[in-house]
Amino acid sequence: MYDDSLLTIGAFAARARLSPKALRLYDRLGLLTPAYVDSATGYRWYRIEQVERARLVALLRQIEMPLARIAEVVELPGPQAAQALTVYWGEVEERRAVQGAVVAHLRDRLSGRRETMYEIKTVDLAEQAVLTERRRLRGDELPRWIPAALGRLERAAEECGGVAGPPYVVYHAEVGPDSDGPAEACVPVTDARAAQLWLEKHRTGASLRIEPAGRLAFTRVTKAQVAYPQIGSAFDAVERWTARKGLTITGPCREVYFADWDAASATDEVCDVAFPVG
Repeated sequence: MYDDSLLTIGAFAARARLSPKALRLYDRLGLLTPAYVDSATGYRWYRIEQVERARLVALLRQIEMPLARIAEVVELPGPQAAQALTVYWGEVEERRAVQGAVVAHLRDRLSGRRETMYEIKTVDLAEQAVLTERRRLRGDELPRWIPAALGRLERAAEECGGVAGPPYVVYHAEVGPDSDGPAEACVPVTDARAAQLWLEKHRTGASLRIEPAGRLAFTRVTKAQVAYPQIGSAFDAVERWTARKGLTITGPCREVYFADWDAASATDEVCDVAFPVG
């Protein structure tokens, strides 16, 4: 085969400012397929028009974009590819902000610096019926899932006599980078019978259960303190206080949202971090 419009892998690598090794990797991953491969020798040939794509793949690799997303981006028209890049980088910055908060939290913890002081209180709750959604998910999914799930449950509760108390989220197991819970979104409902009939009619995947009467040990946190990992300090504080008081934790931890999240500022108190105790 001879085609003077094709470049050898060495010539193409020089044009693209990449190594032949990188080009072989991109071919293997399906990101940059040669224009022609000699069936006898396996030698690769490229077209000059492929240089721009090769450089784009290399640049996206430098910002650690996952290979599957690179494969999507390089197939998009310019404006759509730019938007996809913007979305990806926003996710990166959000992840780095969380990682930075974790580092700051760990630095204070390991160095023995004074931790935030929390005021712990208790409250007795009556038995109540609650509409719930339960789901296994990772920590980075919580900020989107919690308001969506509570919103769905609150709308359902309004059709069943109204919301009977502040919504809350119960963590039946750790939710984080390596653990998927599950978590349970809960909204107290006024009329349990009406709620059961609503569930039988709509079959949304939600359920109804009775939350028994009991006591909560809790501390109140601001909107800024709800962010991970700061909220972990609040849970730790409630656990330590419970142990000092000789109380026993009788159920999974929870976050009780008593304020309008969207209207609250970073310094407004919005949430009770709590454990059932006995």
